[in-house]
Amino acid sequence: MTEANDRGNAVDRGGVTDQRSGEHAQPPTQLGSRRRRRRGGRGGDGAPVVPDAEFTSYYGRPVVKASPWEGDIPAYLFLGGLAAGSSLLAAGADVTDRPALRRAARLTALGAISGSFAALVHDLGRPSRFVNMLRVAKPTSPMSVGTWLLTAYGPAAGVAGAQEVVALVPKLLPRPLRVLLQALARPAGLGAAAVAPTIAAYTAVLLTDTATPAWNSARRELPFVFVGSAAAASSGMAMITAPVAQAGPARRLAVAGAAFELAASHRMESSMGLPAEAMHQGTPGRLIQASRVLTAVGALGAALFGRWRPAAVVSGAALVAGSAATRFGVFEAGQASARDPRYTVVPQRERVDARRAEAQDLQA
Repeated sequence: MTEANDRGNAVDRGGVTDQRSGEHAQPPTQLGSRRRRRRGGRGGDGAPVVPDAEFTSYYGRPVVKASPWEGDIPAYLFLGGLAAGSSLLAAGADVTDRPALRRAARLTALGAISGSFAALVHDLGRPSRFVNMLRVAKPTSPMSVGTWLLTAYGPAAGVAGAQEVVALVPKLLPRPLRVLLQALARPAGLGAAAVAPTIAAYTAVLLTDTATPAWNSARRELPFVFVGSAAAASSGMAMITAPVAQAGPARRLAVAGAAFELAASHRMESSMGLPAEAMHQGTPGRLIQASRVLTAVGALGAALFGRWRPAAVVSGAALVAGSAATRFGVFEAGQASARDPRYTVVPQRERVDARRAEAQDLQA
């Protein structure tokens, strides 16, 4: 997955390889400046006599190669967030004596992190590749950091979830092991909750650390979007699986998480510039729009009708579906933005022009 981090980095360093001939081509700004000099140079005020020609890409091809990731990765993103939020809910339920909510959240965390790990391993091709990433710890690599976070979180969530499974089916383990597992469950659950926020957020950092335009331009706000989405999804699942009498914390977290996600999403799209277009077109646009509607409806249902069991189930399902649509929508928007060279070239030109204008102001 880290290969995408290196793709297209030549764009901002001023070099692009001609995909037909393999030769090193001049970057767009240099080509544009050469064209201006041949056509008459600049006027007396230093402005180009001939305006910049329209430019999309070398031979109409993408400048940044789309990530090779497929459906396993957005599933991995969604399930990881669901597991993280559920561990936080489970820890809160444990210390406030809500056993039904604790059980539901722990089991959700166990199932979600297992599915997330399975999706990641399927994308990697074989489990040994995950193990190989543990040979080093590289703080500057989001994938390396994420691998170690998963290694810390997974066993802790697994122990807490296993205790709930054994409590439901005592015959799975002999009595001495059941007693030991019960003693370890609370510390393990609290440990999983301590790591959970990083599990919810690091996948956003993983995406934004690439050269994919829609992901990279969302680097400041996307972690907050994912954290709010994780809170909404885990709360929605708890509203489905836990009795309404104990699901009060889940309802409150659902409203807060949904509001946080929607506000962060709005701010993110306002700051992304041109690549934000990819969030509103085609499949990504439909997914993002669906996520907003489902999240808003789920939060409203949780706030107004969450104490009525049928409404709680419907609202919880809407929140879970909205969170999944957010992850898949962001993923598809990134892929679409990489395939369209305009989202790479135009922002690059804007950055170059801004640096040039700043340099001229300093000289003046």
